[in-house]
Amino acid sequence: MRTADFDYELPSGLIAQSPAEPRDSCRLLVVDRASGQFDHRRFSDLGEYLDPGDLVVLNETRVLPARLHGYKDDTGGAAEVLLLRERGEGTWEALVKPGRRLQPGVKVIFGNGSLTGLIVAVLEDSGGRLIQFTSHTGATVRQIVHEIGEMPLPPYITRPLDDPEKYQTVFGTDERSAAAPTAGLHFTTAMLERLTAAGVHTARVDLDVGLDTFRPVSEEDPAEHHIHTERFRVPSWTAESVNDARGSGHKVVAVGTTAVRALESAYDESAEKVVAAEGDTSLFILPGFRFGAVDALVTNFHVPRSTLLMLVSAFAGRDLMMRAYSVALEERYRFLSFGDAMLIL
Repeated sequence: MRTADFDYELPSGLIAQSPAEPRDSCRLLVVDRASGQFDHRRFSDLGEYLDPGDLVVLNETRVLPARLHGYKDDTGGAAEVLLLRERGEGTWEALVKPGRRLQPGVKVIFGNGSLTGLIVAVLEDSGGRLIQFTSHTGATVRQIVHEIGEMPLPPYITRPLDDPEKYQTVFGTDERSAAAPTAGLHFTTAMLERLTAAGVHTARVDLDVGLDTFRPVSEEDPAEHHIHTERFRVPSWTAESVNDARGSGHKVVAVGTTAVRALESAYDESAEKVVAAEGDTSLFILPGFRFGAVDALVTNFHVPRSTLLMLVSAFAGRDLMMRAYSVALEERYRFLSFGDAMLIL
């Protein structure tokens, strides 16, 4: 297995720059693993492939407006900070620009002085920085970030959003992620209500999505790739719902690769069930992985040579998945975060 096995040519014209309106009107490529057949549908048709008692698992994280623009306290030079992960109260891992001028000891001013950030350390593994923030108002650091920060859209989306909520799911809760769980962007409140009325259950997990999700694998052997850790939580009621659904012969449908990683990180092989779990996961799913918690997957079309394409190839089989991508390219599906969706059964 080589990284080149997960490569394909993605025309820039197929990279979606804005979401479908309404959200559930996007296209849906249905992939049947047993038969190898494809159906071309709309996302609003998803319920036709689900049965009463099936369980849809959603990642309920929201995106933090994590891109901050400021200036260096000593020179007034412009500085940009992209928050990735909170290490402790007011302390964050972040990417910075310009990196060579933002070294330990440098202080950056944000929001007309309402917030300052002191560069504490260089993070050797990512090249990022550890930054200690201080609020100079009565608000918390998170509250100020929410007020002054910008939505950190993926680098391949070049058009500004007219509404930042378009990069949020309708069911998200706490703002903790640097990127959206994009498979969930296709759901509307009305669609979720229709699924519930049809007897389809839902459950929630948390996985704080990091920017590593957009980074192609550079190593020739994907097994040598270092995947960053991400915080996840599978509550007890979700674990019980998953085990009950599978125990009664119903499907567990993960919405997005992040939901897959959360559920499989909480799967106890010895007990053959999902358990309540919370912590950091660096689970890297490659072909050959044995799935214990997930029976079907809703996902988007992913970047070439990415860990996400490797994950869906592990779930569906590499040959079938690359054939599905070839069909999607021929049929001019829209790709990546704001693009169309795939249902793998």
